[in-house]
Amino acid sequence: MANDLTTPLTGRKRKSGSQRPHLPVARTLFAVLALIAVAFVLRLVLTDDPNGGRPSQEVAIASTRNSNEVANQVSTGPVTITADPQQFPAGSSITSVPSGTSDAGSIASLPDIFGALPELSEETGAGPIPRISTTGQTPFAAYARPVDPATTSGMAMIAVVVTGLGINEQGSLDAIDQLPDAVTLAFAPYGKTLTTTVAAARSAGHEVLLEIPLEPFDFPQNDPGPQTLLTGEPLRANLEKLFWLMARFGGYVGVINNMGARFTASAADFSPVMEELGARGLGYLDDGSSNRSLANQLAGGNKVPFSRADLVIDSNPSRQAILAALASLETRALENGQAVGIVSALPISVAAVTEWSRELESKGIVLVPASALMK
Repeated sequence: MANDLTTPLTGRKRKSGSQRPHLPVARTLFAVLALIAVAFVLRLVLTDDPNGGRPSQEVAIASTRNSNEVANQVSTGPVTITADPQQFPAGSSITSVPSGTSDAGSIASLPDIFGALPELSEETGAGPIPRISTTGQTPFAAYARPVDPATTSGMAMIAVVVTGLGINEQGSLDAIDQLPDAVTLAFAPYGKTLTTTVAAARSAGHEVLLEIPLEPFDFPQNDPGPQTLLTGEPLRANLEKLFWLMARFGGYVGVINNMGARFTASAADFSPVMEELGARGLGYLDDGSSNRSLANQLAGGNKVPFSRADLVIDSNPSRQAILAALASLETRALENGQAVGIVSALPISVAAVTEWSRELESKGIVLVPASALMK
């Protein structure tokens, strides 16, 4: 009897009843998927349903068309609108100003209190910067606060310049409201609301200066701020910084340095800046902080209106110290005929200067804007 274990596999025969049927599972699944795909395609082709079978429901929406009665009246005919009496008081009148004319009633002849006069502006990549007009008018002459010679005849003159304005909007506006009109206001170039604060200063009658940051000896430990003009920089780089600073606002008679002991002592770096100021008809006020400054010589060589501060009034920011410094400023003015004082925009300094200014005339001294003492 043959042993089944030794029989070759190919020679074995399945016993009847032990043969299992072979089902084509893969083919069946493929056929089912094909039918599903065909059904989906037929539904897309034969069914007009823009929502793609997504559930939807129609909801009535009330129309708001023509519901604004005031707008409808304006669009269909004349309408009367009553102004707020606080904004337009009763009894006031509106003056019609003709456009495109050059007479005294034209827009072009109105006093410019919000920025630079067009004929005194030059457009640059940084914005409009001052220039001398085609008729030879300079920004220094155009924006200077007028001084009546009759009021200064035989009187000693004092100019007070308040620096650091424009960064704190409310503090700047408070200083503008409190200080006498003849006080000159210097604005830093970094305030977010410079247009507003400078406009308020000029509309109140104040003369304004632009502060420019210049390199001190201990830079960068002591940093005047962004866009500081530096010694050893290429000429083009410093002039681009200067143009950026000059474009922060308009209507200023000149500039005043913020720090800058190193920069103002370097003729090679300072000379091109002073030359640019002269070519654009601007003045330069030296804050008097450095005895090594070449500002006086360079201003004279470039015909730049110039003056130098005699005293920092609030180096000690206390009321008594400030009043004592103002008394020293009076003495210098009486001895030399004139004096210039620098003071910060601290509330205590603003209040002290305001109080002090009320008794000046009785002492034979008149308060004048800085431009009046800039030669």
